[in-house]
Amino acid sequence: MPSTYASDPGVQLMLAWQAGDESAFDRLVLEYSSQVYALLTRFLGPRQNREDLVQEVFLRVLRARERYEPTARFSTFLYRITFNIAVNESQRGAAKDEQLQRSSPGGEDGLSELADASAVGPSRDLERQDVVQAVRHAIAALPENQRMALILAKYEELPHTDIAEVLGTSEKAVKSLVHRARETLRVALAPYLQEELA
Repeated sequence: MPSTYASDPGVQLMLAWQAGDESAFDRLVLEYSSQVYALLTRFLGPRQNREDLVQEVFLRVLRARERYEPTARFSTFLYRITFNIAVNESQRGAAKDEQLQRSSPGGEDGLSELADASAVGPSRDLERQDVVQAVRHAIAALPENQRMALILAKYEELPHTDIAEVLGTSEKAVKSLVHRARETLRVALAPYLQEELA
């Protein structure tokens, strides 16, 4: 095992669990479930089934017990599993959204009919909520690889080498993914940035 991973707490727990220490798996769940939950939230948004998805991640870790090899930090291994589950869930969600749009007349959600032209404009707090919502939508609209690369780089502060391992790609490709994601967000959010500066 490379010495760089020997000191990784997650690797140590995983190896201890492989060697028969059943409590090591419980400690893995305690130590890493909040990180998995946060990553799923950033990737998928605030979905109600996030706890179920966290359980699914650790169920896959459970299934990988015998074949696990410490070729990277444990978090890299765990984030790879989380990414796969998040992509599956994202694709399921997109299929459901498409069905809902087809079932509603004209693809409208009906809320536009309730708009009152004489209503008072939104307060500053509502405008900020609009910006937050726009950022969430812009991130959610990114291709999955770009979205995860950006999340891992910005929020998890992972080095590009680790992100490459999570995504199953090269470090150069990760740099390109992060750059394209930032450019796409900059363009998508330009109107909101103009409003903030005005």
